Amino acid sequence: MRFVMFYHTLVSDWNHGNAHFLRGVATELLAKGHEVKVMEPEDSWSARSLVTEHGGEPIRKFHAAYPSLSSRIYNPATIDLGHVLEEVDVVIVHEWSDHDLVRRIGEHHAAHPGYRLYFHDTHHRMVTAPESMAAYDLSEYDGVLAYGRVLQELYERSGRVAKAWTWHEAADTRIFRPLPEVNKTGDLVWVGNWGDGERTAELKEFLIEPCKALNLSARIYGVRYPEEATNALNAAGLEYAGWLPNFEAPRIFAQYKVTVHVPRRPYVEALPGIPTIRPFEALACGIPLVCSPWRDVEGLFRPGTDFLLARNGSEMRRHLNEILHDESLARSLAAKGLETIRSRHTCAHRVDELLAIDANLRRAKPVPQPQETC
Repeated sequence: MRFVMFYHTLVSDWNHGNAHFLRGVATELLAKGHEVKVMEPEDSWSARSLVTEHGGEPIRKFHAAYPSLSSRIYNPATIDLGHVLEEVDVVIVHEWSDHDLVRRIGEHHAAHPGYRLYFHDTHHRMVTAPESMAAYDLSEYDGVLAYGRVLQELYERSGRVAKAWTWHEAADTRIFRPLPEVNKTGDLVWVGNWGDGERTAELKEFLIEPCKALNLSARIYGVRYPEEATNALNAAGLEYAGWLPNFEAPRIFAQYKVTVHVPRRPYVEALPGIPTIRPFEALACGIPLVCSPWRDVEGLFRPGTDFLLARNGSEMRRHLNEILHDESLARSLAAKGLETIRSRHTCAHRVDELLAIDANLRRAKPVPQPQETC
């Protein structure tokens, strides 16, 4: 089949966590023999920020890491949808797309209903920015691919879409895998962006203070760290290393003994069951993981087996100390977490789920035949 995917950017993962999943899904679709065209706007804030801070070398490294992947740059105001969507089977439009473009693609679909059109939501803005999300005209879309059941239910209750499905993110295990040949050089690594105050208190309680109390050798990667954040890291003796290319994370995970996951507050409070991409990445790389509180209401993992859950900062310190001093526990967590990823949560699994969703929709929605003209 022919897929066209409108996403914020394929080539940059600067403050763009969905890049991991997009790259993995595109790779798996290509591996299954499908045609994939990824469209990204010329004004992508992620790609622009990446080039501004680091030049063009990271994009060259991306192409070296993913030789089968490429994207086509477009101007949202002048894109020729008739050309881009000619003879296509499936179109997926990500929720960071321009509002007007989303509407225009829907209008094209209404006039050319031979393909299936999906909106893909991988963010918390349905609860944190409902006005912006309500401004998307999805009336001509076949449905929404939502990366959590609670998000799916929000769309269903909204009445704005015909259907919605749960389509969780997952690990690209072609890239994210254990690297046992790499030597350990430190205790703890954390990969994540500071953000907009959505987890400042949680990062202090579950990351900075435990590392300081245990005097850990720790390194922190990510972007959008204000001076307040870097000062707090420095005061705790944590090394801040800045932006890390997503596809280099497996090598970094391999150098450390443990990592943590601190979900943003909207996911904990309003969107339970959505872990975001970070636990998938860590577990796929075989590094022991400790999470601050989040409710795995969909049973994606086995808390206590795949990872440890810390209810407060004191428990986080205890769990980290146990992992660092109990090799048997560390090995078990790494092995069990990796087992769950490989058996249930790879991008190959998600592509199979997408194809099943699309096959069911295709059967339920026969392709209209052109009418005869006299």
